[in-house]
Amino acid sequence: MGVVLFPGFQALDVFGPVDCINVLSWSHSVTLALISSTLEPVTTKSPASANAIGQSVVPTHTFATAPSLDLLLVPGGLGTRGSNLAIEEAISYIRNVYPQLCYLITVCTGSGLAARAGVLDGKRATTNKMAWAEITGLAVNVDWVPRARWVVDGNVWSSSGVSAGIDVTLAWIEEVYGSEVARKISNSIEYTRHEDPIHDPFAELHGL
Repeated sequence: MGVVLFPGFQALDVFGPVDCINVLSWSHSVTLALISSTLEPVTTKSPASANAIGQSVVPTHTFATAPSLDLLLVPGGLGTRGSNLAIEEAISYIRNVYPQLCYLITVCTGSGLAARAGVLDGKRATTNKMAWAEITGLAVNVDWVPRARWVVDGNVWSSSGVSAGIDVTLAWIEEVYGSEVARKISNSIEYTRHEDPIHDPFAELHGL
């Protein structure tokens, strides 16, 4: 498994799914690569607020040195907005690595990076409902699904905002490793799953 990191990524977008994978590794062979443009620590600090706090994560690989992956997770966050060198390199990496992946999971506005990479063209996908208009406007060739906790189309698993990343990861674990493994992981982290992919109260909240 690999995770794309960039300045301003949303902490739970990464650490919710990664903690599920951490627990999965207690009983199954799993490796994890944290991938960014450099090996310098990557902050979660929001670029939108001077008062924002953040935490820094040390990557294990750069985009140039990343290992071969079965699964790539792309988080969202305010750092996905606009264009800067780190984001452009992340988009390029997603575009280049996608053909070799067995699975791609996007969380929240991470689907916007995948869309900008062109790998969601012709596919059904969803994203954060608060940022719906902004993210869906990035790619007109994506079949955006407004009411969904997560959406599966082929090998692409896209989820709604932030905490939905845990649900899509557990759904993926159930698909690949079985329902009992997914149940044990959700119980281990004391998380009550949304098992219905169309459960989406936030679509209604934001008028979708």
